[in-house]
Amino acid sequence: MGKYEFKMQRLFLRHILAEGARIEADRGQANYLINVLRMKDGDYILVFNGNDGEWLAKISSSGRRECAFQIMERTREQTAHNDLIYLFAPLKHARLDYMVQKAVEMGVGSLQPVMTQHTQSSRINLERMEANVIEAAEQCGVLCIPEVVGPQPLREVLAEWPDMHPDRRLLFCDEAEGTHNPLLTLAQMKEAGPQPLAVIVGPEGGFSEDERAQLRALDFVTAIPLGPRILRADTAAVAALTIIQATVGDWR
Repeated sequence: MGKYEFKMQRLFLRHILAEGARIEADRGQANYLINVLRMKDGDYILVFNGNDGEWLAKISSSGRRECAFQIMERTREQTAHNDLIYLFAPLKHARLDYMVQKAVEMGVGSLQPVMTQHTQSSRINLERMEANVIEAAEQCGVLCIPEVVGPQPLREVLAEWPDMHPDRRLLFCDEAEGTHNPLLTLAQMKEAGPQPLAVIVGPEGGFSEDERAQLRALDFVTAIPLGPRILRADTAAVAALTIIQATVGDWR
């Protein structure tokens, strides 16, 4: 990702960024910067849009309700889009917020909710998910904004997989896998050479036996365990993404 300034405020803007551009803040951004953070006319922040890198911007404000950004200079070049796809059964609000934020921090490029037989929460607020993606990117120096995909039933996702992702392997986090250690399987994958990856984590009640059987029968699926203990779904997400990124992902 490259070095970045930890102490400066970062803000995501839905505008093209270029030296000399002047961009008006929307009402929410202006209120947050001026009234919450107490930033003043002439203060500096870092801005990014997911495409044009990160830029130093000067705040121009004459009151408490409006401000604009004068784009000064690029501080970091745009990074490549993260390739890892993360599929998950939706959780209730607070834990879903946490899981989405952690997935962004762990370097996923796409978030795909899937509806399973044991999914507890069938209503998904995609705008809230996108807001959590942006907040995590702002706080952690991330320059690429992961894609948020609309929910689909698990069976449909698996049926479409060979056409939608013909060369991508799906890592299935299976709590009933016969071993506890995922490293052996991931090491074998590493020896076989790099390939596009996705990972799927199930709901609170786990995958049903029918879903497990369907997943394990598919030639593009590899099952991995996540240790000897049963993990909460949001914890399983962090554990899975950590071990995958460290062995066959982009941490190497």
